[in-house]
Amino acid sequence: MKKLTVYLLAGLFLNSIAPATVHGQSLRQNFKTAATLGEIYRKDTLNYPGTPVWIENSDSFWYRKSVEGGHVFVLVNAVKQTRGPAFDQAGLAAAYSKASGHAVTALKLPFSSFQFVNARKEITFTTGQTEWTCDLQQYKCNRTGKDEPWWQQDHSPEPDNDPQKMAVSPNGKWEVFIRNFNVYVRQKGNDHAVALSTDGSQGNFYYLPTARWSPDSQNLVVYRIRPGFRREIHYVQAAPPDQLQPRYSSMEYEKAGDVLDLQQPVLFHVASAQEVPIASELFPNPFDLSNTKWWKDSRGFTFEYNQRGHQVYRVIEVDAKTGQPRVLINETSKTFIEYPRVTGSQYDTGWTYRHDWQDGKEIIWMSERDGWPHLYLYNGTTGVVENRITHGSWVVRNVNYVDDAKRQIYFEASGMNRDEDPYFIHGYRINFDGSGLTPLTPEAGNHTLVFSSDGKYYVDTWSTVSAPPTMVLKRTSDNAVIMHLEKTDIHKLLAAGWQPPTVFHTAGRDGKTQIWGLIYKPLHFDASKKYPVVEDIYAGPQGSFVPKSFGPRFEPLTALGFVVVQIDGMGTNNRSKAFQDVIWKNLKDSGFEDRILWHKAVAAKYRWYDISHGVGIFGTSAGGQSTLNALLFHPEFYKAGVANSGCYDNRMDKIWWNELWMGWPVGPQYAASSGVVNAYRLQGKLMLVMGGMDHNVDPSSTFQVVNALIHAGKDFQLLVVPNGDHGAGGAYGERRLEDFFVENMLHEQPPDWNNSQGQ
Repeated sequence: MKKLTVYLLAGLFLNSIAPATVHGQSLRQNFKTAATLGEIYRKDTLNYPGTPVWIENSDSFWYRKSVEGGHVFVLVNAVKQTRGPAFDQAGLAAAYSKASGHAVTALKLPFSSFQFVNARKEITFTTGQTEWTCDLQQYKCNRTGKDEPWWQQDHSPEPDNDPQKMAVSPNGKWEVFIRNFNVYVRQKGNDHAVALSTDGSQGNFYYLPTARWSPDSQNLVVYRIRPGFRREIHYVQAAPPDQLQPRYSSMEYEKAGDVLDLQQPVLFHVASAQEVPIASELFPNPFDLSNTKWWKDSRGFTFEYNQRGHQVYRVIEVDAKTGQPRVLINETSKTFIEYPRVTGSQYDTGWTYRHDWQDGKEIIWMSERDGWPHLYLYNGTTGVVENRITHGSWVVRNVNYVDDAKRQIYFEASGMNRDEDPYFIHGYRINFDGSGLTPLTPEAGNHTLVFSSDGKYYVDTWSTVSAPPTMVLKRTSDNAVIMHLEKTDIHKLLAAGWQPPTVFHTAGRDGKTQIWGLIYKPLHFDASKKYPVVEDIYAGPQGSFVPKSFGPRFEPLTALGFVVVQIDGMGTNNRSKAFQDVIWKNLKDSGFEDRILWHKAVAAKYRWYDISHGVGIFGTSAGGQSTLNALLFHPEFYKAGVANSGCYDNRMDKIWWNELWMGWPVGPQYAASSGVVNAYRLQGKLMLVMGGMDHNVDPSSTFQVVNALIHAGKDFQLLVVPNGDHGAGGAYGERRLEDFFVENMLHEQPPDWNNSQGQ
């Protein structure tokens, strides 16, 4: 068997490697620069504003910005046009240091986001997994709770018969609770309860958190749930920081193809204790049903049905008197429909949007039905499209605010300006009937608009990868700038040697669609020399990932003499649906045909861009999967790769991400894209990195690749981080990545780190 090299952060080497010779001081210095220059660049970027946060139901907002020595929080009042500190940072630093036992300074508070509470007399924030509340008058801080990691929180509904948990009617007269898996109602203050349902059981129970009262308090809808398969992933934390012996844990984790919970809405007329059946023919096979939403006049309620396989999505209305369901909006696709999701990423929201006007008389709806994400106006009574609101070969990216009184929509879009990068986001206003399209952001660049809750004001922040951010406050009624808030200062950044990346685009596989990317040149660039190329990849279909806004970014490999690039190939998002659809049931595609053409076009233009000996590649999560697939399916071009935390077989990974792109039911397409099944194809140099406690991607995904490579007799490296979660490795992992590319693409021996640390 060929040699398998395994590195552990714990310091255990399962198989030794040939000892590295001590390299020249210049290479060690380049490694040091790679490790430190990014932090220097961040410190040298001043007045860099974060995302503004409007305080609910107010004319004020706050944001965080960089200053000499750290960050400050700024509070702005739009009406008074005043700006000042959000709170006394020195006082809060002292209060937190005293309460936590961890000393912090005013400009280095241990949080980047907070929330005003108690009429702005207090703030709450989270550090690590601990919630804090700090009094802004007395300046005292207290721990107020522990925020459990998401993997420790309840994900699936479970039977709950606690009569102390109740859903009280809007008029305050009725209380609903669950007993013996059934729904019971009683008048408030009366112990006598009446069963509204009798068919609940442990295997088909009513779930109180889904209970929704009609506004007139006469009707109630509750989901009855038949549990699906409760899959668990089991973990061994081999080296816990607080004890010698390993720690064992598990978490629920649905995978592609698993049997899901079956949800069924059940309607009750409360006064008569009558259950009204709701036929399920219009929603027979749900991947998910949204929360129910009553019309304000209590005539009925709606919910959204996402069919398993993600090719049917419906808005369904149920009549409150008869329980008769009907389809208000029906979306179908031959590939997939990107449904609304909440995953913590601004890029990952799906392409459906809904806004009900005048209690559902009309509905604004977003759809990709013509091949681009656009807005449509539906008649809420007939379910018929009254008119298209937006149209064209460009992308509606987000709806910021709807002015119901003026029947106007404020939204963000990209691709409308033909002389710009098609990913640049701009703000627009348009009328419900599709007339009056008005640009709001004339400056060339990538804009982010954040509106106040009443829509009277918005903050516009824009930049490009080379032009630093400008932030202004605008009045919505006339789009006038009423306050200039920030202009990022980069004079120190430029003095430190920072250079912006080069924007490059060329035609993709179809010969016409432009593929856009960035080129980060080596730190001490000399156009007369040739430099090897490494691609930093993330090709997840849920977004586009090449930066479009300014940031003091630094690719550490450039300090070691590499060109580093980022590319959005076909299969990623924020272009046409056809652009994205190439990955449907084919995640191994990862846009490689476009990426390879892009690399070749750059090499044809710039002599210093050397791909004659192949290209390196690295990525994390979906980028890890793409990295492995680059080596397996395009070995003639990609020669060396570092794959971190990859979901290498989509049958092993989370259900929503994989069924959306790879389809349901699970079929042969899953094996065709599997890095496990195709591991025997490996020809280039590979390093796998994984966290033993990865709660995003099942760690077994990596081990199954390892097993397949061993059986295929392949050489590779494996770095296991025992306590590491998703994207594990940190500074050590980054240095191992740099070592890997220095050795396998520069063909130089990295320093002997065991004998050179501290020198």
